[in-house]
Amino acid sequence: MKLYLAPHACSLAVDIVARELKVPLTLEWIDVRAKKLKDGGDYLGINPKGQVPALALDDGQLLTEGPVIMQCLADARPGNGLLPQGGSLERYRVLEWLNFVSSELHKGFTPLFRPTTPAAYRDIAVENLSKRFSWLDDVLSKRPYLTGDAFTLADAYCYTIVTWSRIHSLDLSPWPHLSAYVERIEGRESVQAARQAEAGEVRRRNA
Repeated sequence: MKLYLAPHACSLAVDIVARELKVPLTLEWIDVRAKKLKDGGDYLGINPKGQVPALALDDGQLLTEGPVIMQCLADARPGNGLLPQGGSLERYRVLEWLNFVSSELHKGFTPLFRPTTPAAYRDIAVENLSKRFSWLDDVLSKRPYLTGDAFTLADAYCYTIVTWSRIHSLDLSPWPHLSAYVERIEGRESVQAARQAEAGEVRRRNA
């Protein structure tokens, strides 16, 4: 299978999950702004949405949307611990968190990535994110991961999005439990390997 991804994008979460599950993926780095493949090919010809992540399956089909791709990978490795069995409340808790991260954190950062966002609206976006961070900090004061003691798909996604705070110079120190959560996840072998791959692509582009 081939994963289409980009540096500093939400596709990092999928790479982390694949490494946690030991699912071998070929990484295809995309220039999202130009919609180009590394060889200059047209990415829109592969994924008309023009976004990452996208997963090319072995049968030739393409699967998009990060939370769905992560679920697909996890379901291919039953009993993996990242996603509880179907029909269980524990599974719905992970899905609940995936939806929260997608709608409240991921989309919350979107205005900060757009150069045309007015300064006043950027301030509003930061304020809204700060409220979500405060709530997350309270949750994480009671448990090490979003759903309890175990790392799940939701944590891979949440970690990826929260670390966008570094790109936009948002200080996480007012939320010590959230900061500790980020550091805890960064200690995982899967995260370090995914970050190294990302850094290698950044260096290649800057060479």
